Amino acid sequence: MELVLPGVGLTFWMLLVFSVLLFLLKKFAWKPILTMLSERENSIEEALKSADQAREQMAKLQSDNEALYKQAREERDQILKEAREMKDSIIGEAKRSAEEEGKRMIMKASEEISKQKAAAIAELKGQVATLSVNIAEKLINNQLSNSEEQQSIIAKQVNSLNNNQQAIA
Repeated sequence: MELVLPGVGLTFWMLLVFSVLLFLLKKFAWKPILTMLSERENSIEEALKSADQAREQMAKLQSDNEALYKQAREERDQILKEAREMKDSIIGEAKRSAEEEGKRMIMKASEEISKQKAAAIAELKGQVATLSVNIAEKLINNQLSNSEEQQSIIAKQVNSLNNNQQAIA
C-alpha cells in the first residue's frame, strides 16, 4: 500500500511546493491574467457598443439620404413647374404682343386706305370737273341748234360719270 499512499514527507513537500506555486501565481500571474481578461471583456463590450452605434448611424444616414433625395425631387419638380409657368408666360406675352402689333398694323393700313380713298375721290372730283368743262366746251363748240340734242349729250355724260363713280366706290 505504500505505492498507493504517499508518505508524510512527500505530502508535506508537495503541499509546500504547491503553496509556494499558488503564492507566486497569485502574486505575479493572476492579477495580469485577470486584468487582461477584464480588458478583453471591456474591449469586446466597446466593440459591440460601437457596432450598435454604427448600425444606428447607418440607419440615420439612410433616412437622411432618403429625406435629401425626396427634398431634391421636390425642388426639381418646383423648378420644372416654375420653368413651365415662365414658358407659358413668355408665350402668352409674345402672343399678346403679336396681336397688338397686328391690330396696330391693321389700323395703320385702314388709315392708309382711307387716305388713299380720299385722295382718289379728290382726284375723281377733279377729273369730273375737267370732264364737265370739256363737255361744256364741246357743247359750245358744236353750237347745237336743237336743245334736245344738248339734253341727250348732257344725260349721256352724266350717266357715264355716275357709272365711273360707282365703279370706283
